[in-house]
Amino acid sequence: MYFNMRFLYLFLVSAMISFSCSSVKRTQKYTARGEYDKAIDLAVKKLQKNKTSKDAAAHITILEEAFSKANDEDLRQISFNKREKSRAGIRSVYYTYIDLENRQNKIRPLLPLRNPKTGKEAKIKLNDYSTNLIEAKRTFVSSLYEEAAEFMNRNNKQDFRNAHLLLSELNGIEPNFKDVHRLLEDAHFHGSDFVLVKLNNHSGQIIPTPLQRELLDFNTYGLDDFWTEYHAIKDNRINYSYGIDFNFQAIDISPERISEKEYHRNNRVKDGEEIQKDRAGNIVRDSLGNPVKVDRYVQAEAKITITTQQKAVFVGGTIVYTDLERNRQMNSFPLSAEFIFENIFATYTGDKRALDDKESRYIRNKFIPFPNNEQMVLDAGEDIKKHLKSILRRNSFN
Repeated sequence: MYFNMRFLYLFLVSAMISFSCSSVKRTQKYTARGEYDKAIDLAVKKLQKNKTSKDAAAHITILEEAFSKANDEDLRQISFNKREKSRAGIRSVYYTYIDLENRQNKIRPLLPLRNPKTGKEAKIKLNDYSTNLIEAKRTFVSSLYEEAAEFMNRNNKQDFRNAHLLLSELNGIEPNFKDVHRLLEDAHFHGSDFVLVKLNNHSGQIIPTPLQRELLDFNTYGLDDFWTEYHAIKDNRINYSYGIDFNFQAIDISPERISEKEYHRNNRVKDGEEIQKDRAGNIVRDSLGNPVKVDRYVQAEAKITITTQQKAVFVGGTIVYTDLERNRQMNSFPLSAEFIFENIFATYTGDKRALDDKESRYIRNKFIPFPNNEQMVLDAGEDIKKHLKSILRRNSFN
């Protein structure tokens, strides 16, 4: 027992040393490969746990090197981009200053850091980039605004979408800059595809108003798309890009049908117990002298009448996609749905025990009044919507 505990202790100590060495080596590899922020993140994580552990000295040394090299690299890039003065460079300058601030904020809570081996304080100098960041932000926001305006002046749908992307970024950085909110609305409006949806009933049957509303409510189809807006009522102020027509060409409703079938049922069923007797008519007894009882079976008979009520509706039509700007049909898809009303009930005479499980369920049912034609079409609505949803999802505009 003592040997086992000692072995386990040595194993755990060995594993901890190995893990500790592994984290130091990983941090060194990141630094050697120029992945300075990865090295910083790992070193910070280890030092947050313990600033005086035996591998803390190595992590502090690596942190000094990685922090210095990462900052030098970023500042050189900023200097280059400022001289270049391109829009990409202006963007890079702003986000690089953000990176510099974020890197310092990771390390700041650990300071001061003292190397536990040498006793010297780590050479990690934090700088105030606030003035630089404010200037970079001002320049970048102006650049975004100007670039977005250029896109919008081209008066092209895709360019309006590009402008919206830039304005959204600008709004996240400087929410109240000039008229950015109005421009966002304009860019979204002019960048959107507006789709006019119509329901055309050529079937000769009435489509219930509640079903019409549900079919034209595009919020229920899960077609969330920022750049597409569906209208069931035409707005004369809008130039619609596309049209979708729900054409109902047939709504066939069958007559009400009632059919009956009569069966005779015979079934051998248990009917209590009786005392067992041998061939000689003597009572059979168990080892304690008690009479042996056995199940008694009888033949149960019944007559059952099964009644089936049925009524069906079939809806057929097409979904037609039209490019309204070019005045041409883009595509057409068949649409069909069916709903069957069915009720089965039964009555019987005789011994109920002769019936099987299904027949026993039927006798608990009763006659149900047939739904009217409008209700039948409404009941078919769920199947219609399911088919519509499938077509619309497979054929979105973006």
